[in-house]
Amino acid sequence: MKSTKEQVSEFLDKCDELTKCKFIMATTKIKGLLKCIVNSPELYGLFDKVTKDFNYVEQKSKCLISGSASFTGKVVLPQTVGQRLAFIFCLLVEFDRDTINLSEFLQVYFREDGSYFESYKAFCNTIIVGLADLVRQVFKEQLSAATDEDKGVNAEKANLISSVLLTVEAEKQYVAGAVSKDEVEGAFKMLDALSAAVKDENEELIDALICGYNYFVLYNRCVSDNVASLIELISEFEKLI
Repeated sequence: MKSTKEQVSEFLDKCDELTKCKFIMATTKIKGLLKCIVNSPELYGLFDKVTKDFNYVEQKSKCLISGSASFTGKVVLPQTVGQRLAFIFCLLVEFDRDTINLSEFLQVYFREDGSYFESYKAFCNTIIVGLADLVRQVFKEQLSAATDEDKGVNAEKANLISSVLLTVEAEKQYVAGAVSKDEVEGAFKMLDALSAAVKDENEELIDALICGYNYFVLYNRCVSDNVASLIELISEFEKLI
């Protein structure tokens, strides 16, 4: 039987293929991704656990916010890792069974500029990349141990970077619905710059950006739990750089 690292790595490769494929191949790639889960004891066990008591119908009504002629719909993923995993898995199953048509879904919730290319790209950035990051977080110890052995990467640092990036994405989803469109653009720029600074291990820039973003959320009265998590994660990360 394949090791945990091999099973998870194969799944992450499938996620990567899905994000890079043309839209016309998306449903085929989704089917392959779900098959990968079924064939992996580790991943099957994970998704079986998170979906066991998960009320998908209830969560779908909360997470899928329909749009109108003047308002583009959006997807707001659940807050916890387990619920996010369960929701995305159930959503992918609906695409596979065609109980939700992917083309129509993109036009409602990821309308972007109206093109399928941009809509599909936005969908992948939110749903598929989000799924891959969550799985990396769950199996970070197994993946990091192998990375240490094979590539000499500091496992603890890699885990913290992954957690910071995941929390940044969660914060972007939160702030997108908490402030005006103009303010969202500024917030996204700061958060994207923070992610880049963490990857570059630029401590001075990290401190300046987290300070600036903290002021932003206080000024706009839109403080979420993600901000405290970011500050804590960054504090731990900076001890290692």
